[in-house]
Amino acid sequence: MTARVPRLPHGFLSDYTHMTACEIAAAVRSGALSARETTAAALDRIAHHDTARAFTEPWPGPAAAQAAEVDRRVRAGDRLPLAGVPLAVKATEGLAAYQTRRLLQAGCVPVGATSTPGRGTGWQTWGATDRGPTLNPHDPRWSPGGSSAGSAAAVATGMVPLATGSDGAGSVRIPAAWCSVIGLKPTNGLVPARDRAGLNIAGPLARTAADTAAYLDALTGTTALPRPTPPESPLHVTWEATLGFADTFDRIATTARLFLDTLASAGAVVVHDVPVRLPDPSPCWAALRGHRTVSPDSVTRQITDLEGELARVFAEVDVIATPTTPNPPHGHRGPGDTMSVALTWAFNISGHPAISLPAGTTPAGEAVGLQLIARRHREADLLAVAAAAETYTPTAGTAGTFRLPGLPGWNLRPSR
Repeated sequence: MTARVPRLPHGFLSDYTHMTACEIAAAVRSGALSARETTAAALDRIAHHDTARAFTEPWPGPAAAQAAEVDRRVRAGDRLPLAGVPLAVKATEGLAAYQTRRLLQAGCVPVGATSTPGRGTGWQTWGATDRGPTLNPHDPRWSPGGSSAGSAAAVATGMVPLATGSDGAGSVRIPAAWCSVIGLKPTNGLVPARDRAGLNIAGPLARTAADTAAYLDALTGTTALPRPTPPESPLHVTWEATLGFADTFDRIATTARLFLDTLASAGAVVVHDVPVRLPDPSPCWAALRGHRTVSPDSVTRQITDLEGELARVFAEVDVIATPTTPNPPHGHRGPGDTMSVALTWAFNISGHPAISLPAGTTPAGEAVGLQLIARRHREADLLAVAAAAETYTPTAGTAGTFRLPGLPGWNLRPSR
């Protein structure tokens, strides 16, 4: 893949990967950079540094047209919140998707389509390209997760600061966890669902809490924290590694819990012992998606049981914390019998907002996500904890978030 790059400010190609979406937008709005320049930098990165195979196709034509429109609007005095921010777009959504159109209205520039699972795949935890499967930025032997595989890898490797995803069972949160970026599933109903069952919700892949909030604000116009800060007083959290039914690996639970304890030590959260025992959501989810024949009365009972248990828990705490996945990233032959969605898909049914934050790595280098679930329409609580989490930078191979050279926030070096 190649792209023509116009004359850019000295050093900008190397500076680009260090810039957040909010920083890029501020620079474009001020005139220090143009959307044409930020777009060229993103296309250059895609052309020469996509060793993770995150993109299936660059979009130099649509990108140039949108960049020119953004620059025109900025000169006309429009205060675009995401002016000139390069955006990777999940291939199964494309330019016509609701969230893509909303982000373009806010000033984003679509620079390419990102990989998703191939047709006929029985499991959705990888990305397919004509160059081979998408690779995990931590280790090319592993899957990046899915189905928003390429979007997570594109953000993690610094090719773009933002990427679109959609989450029907964990398809934003799982790749976010395995690629060490932020993935948010908003409250169901904030934006039109992508499936008839109302389970598949649009959401961002990002590197910082502020970028996640800016994306959500552009998407929904309802974010209470466009510039999120750590909680003024600790949020009350309960920890549950299995939700009462999942077979969670010990090393995954240990890593995620250690990071939660770090946040508690910093005063961002207070951890309580409130049991969470959800019914296994598998039969209900499958029935809602039409994959299994279950009586309507049975589905209703399952949803009532799920919502009743969550109402009991949220009467006592603000947030539920779990590992994002019960298992570490698997190889490119698939997960076998492991259900990577075991800890995520209940909240697609219940509609509660959920976020995956990078929680560090196991001793083997396997990325782990900390999933936080809040009351409906309390994305602000999740973003406040995400803002608090950004202050911690332990070394790779330990619990907690970490930075590696060359990229901001929770970034990783490009895969080799």
